[in-house]
Amino acid sequence: MHISVLQEEFLSFFRNRPIRRFVDGTLGAGGHSLALLQEHPEIEELIGIDQDTNALAIAKERLKDFAPKVRFVHANFEELKQVVGSQAAIDGIFLDLGVSSMQLDQEGRGFSFLRDGPLDMRMNPHETLTAEDIINSWPEADLAKIFYELGEERRSRQAAKAIVQARRKERITTTGKLAEIISSVIYRRGKLHPATLIFQALRLAVNRELEVITSLLPNAIDLLAPGGRMGVISFHSLEDRIVKETFKKNPHIQILTKKPLVADYQESRKNPRARSAKLRFCEKLPQII
Repeated sequence: MHISVLQEEFLSFFRNRPIRRFVDGTLGAGGHSLALLQEHPEIEELIGIDQDTNALAIAKERLKDFAPKVRFVHANFEELKQVVGSQAAIDGIFLDLGVSSMQLDQEGRGFSFLRDGPLDMRMNPHETLTAEDIINSWPEADLAKIFYELGEERRSRQAAKAIVQARRKERITTTGKLAEIISSVIYRRGKLHPATLIFQALRLAVNRELEVITSLLPNAIDLLAPGGRMGVISFHSLEDRIVKETFKKNPHIQILTKKPLVADYQESRKNPRARSAKLRFCEKLPQII
């Protein structure tokens, strides 16, 4: 079962605070929502949103004891206002950004270079654009741009050139083949695999993740009731920077975490994914009439 990251820290921001309506915008396997429902029997409605149909199926089973209170929605969290209603007053919102360990572990999803599989990387399997489409059809300059901007890969041009040369011979269709091509031109010291940042860039591009986060956060803040709280977990600097700047610039909230909360040694040891997690929280200010 997927292990929820920073779960205790997440729960601490809602303790001794009544919650009527809550939105989990990235429901995943439902771990955070399950813990919240167990601690807050007063919750009347929890709206769980996820674009991954496999994750929704797992969450439905995991949260079956709370079924009357939970509304499961297959959607991208950028559709938050359409899902809950633009005039909704939400007591709490939670977002766990990025790819989950469940998705990484599924060879057929194509998120990981550690397991050979099709170059897919779609969080929503009903979307059309795949990593294979990008790798085999985008111009070399565009590939280099996303590798540099979304992956922060310093050898982005070399990687793009190698990919274009390889695809002239045959279509690149698997994660293993792409990792092999990247490893021929990018060398790493330490534990970081040569393909890590390229795969990150492709995933972000396929799912428009940074674009979605940038548009979503202000909308989510709008939906909070006065005193309502929102927590966001991010897993790399590009995501965290957007969250930090959005919180900082929004005059309608109070930032509750001057610095992001991170996993302690015990959690990081138990769950390696937690090592890069950063949790930020804010609270909606009272409306001034």
